[in-house]
Amino acid sequence: MLTSMRMPRRSVRLRLTTLYGILFFISGGLLLAAVTGVTVSSSTSVARVPGHPARAVPPLPPGPSSVNSSVSHQLIIASFIGLGIMTVVSLGLGWLVAGRALRPVRTMTAAAQQISEHNLNERLAVTGPKDELKELGDTFDGLLQRLETAFNAQRRFVANASHELRTPLTTMRASLDVALAKPEPVPPQTVALAGRLRVELDRVDRLLEAFLVLARAQHRDLPSTAMQPLDYLVTAALGDQAMPIEAKGLTVRHADSPDGAWVSGSQALLSRLVENVIENAVRHNEDGGWVAISADADSRTARLVVENGGRVLSQRQAEELTQPFRRFGADRTGSDTGSGLGLSIVAAIAEAHGGTVDLAARSGGGLRVTIELPVAPMAGAVGTSSGSAAPARSSG
Repeated sequence: MLTSMRMPRRSVRLRLTTLYGILFFISGGLLLAAVTGVTVSSSTSVARVPGHPARAVPPLPPGPSSVNSSVSHQLIIASFIGLGIMTVVSLGLGWLVAGRALRPVRTMTAAAQQISEHNLNERLAVTGPKDELKELGDTFDGLLQRLETAFNAQRRFVANASHELRTPLTTMRASLDVALAKPEPVPPQTVALAGRLRVELDRVDRLLEAFLVLARAQHRDLPSTAMQPLDYLVTAALGDQAMPIEAKGLTVRHADSPDGAWVSGSQALLSRLVENVIENAVRHNEDGGWVAISADADSRTARLVVENGGRVLSQRQAEELTQPFRRFGADRTGSDTGSGLGLSIVAAIAEAHGGTVDLAARSGGGLRVTIELPVAPMAGAVGTSSGSAAPARSSG
């Protein structure tokens, strides 16, 4: 009830129109009061006789004077009516004038709403005289320029640092191989230390690979696009996770979609998206737990839902899992917790393809991840003839 009776938004245009109307009404009222005072004073005459007090002249019989008084009275009434009409007219004119004056502001607002971190190269480019509005537009363009420079520098740093750090990792692996390949017997402590170093080097390598994928997704670097069926990507990802699934004794339920839920985009990134969300469901699960996967599509949206059991999370914790390096609970701080970038990469890849990711904490424990992507155009034309083709695998 309160929502339906809510007052309209008090915009700047409405406030300016109201101000114009009030100012016109006040100024017109003052002018009308002055004219009325002059008219009333002129219709009353006073006679003075020398040596006697002033006295009013008695009313004259009906004639020109009474006619003038009637005309003056009618003029006053007509003036009040005219004041009301002109006040209404001034409100309408004020609304038009305020709208025209605020048009550049609306143009800048619409342009600013279309600008995001992915198209910071766009500018407002306000034209017209060099007034306060153009100065505001130029200031905003300068801010966009600085933001674009900062975002590009950040993306270049992540990508370059990830590439450059691969060289010392390769050198360290080669040094370990040379040390263990010497003809003389290698002490057992050295062999154990080399094994631990290899494990840590592999983790660092996976972390750098995750950084590269995240940087590509955030920069919307989609070098090659193709139509991909989500079901085949899920089957491939489950094959990669066969050993961890068997080790934990997980029960996997995979519901295929009738039409394959086709999406269009980068083969490598879409494969990585499905791999990460399924790996997350397997890694952060309990022994003997379960994973449920389903994919479907309608005329506009392809949907992938991955659910898993596990510890109980709050909804706030679940939503924060898309932030880089965000993990919760003891099971996410052990030796096999991953890089903490898995769901961050999923969210970035989905956004790069025009989709969304929704994380929901299950009341009985675990997580539900819902990924929605635009359905591939002409997906029905592909048919099952293309369905036998194996999905492209991510090269990392």
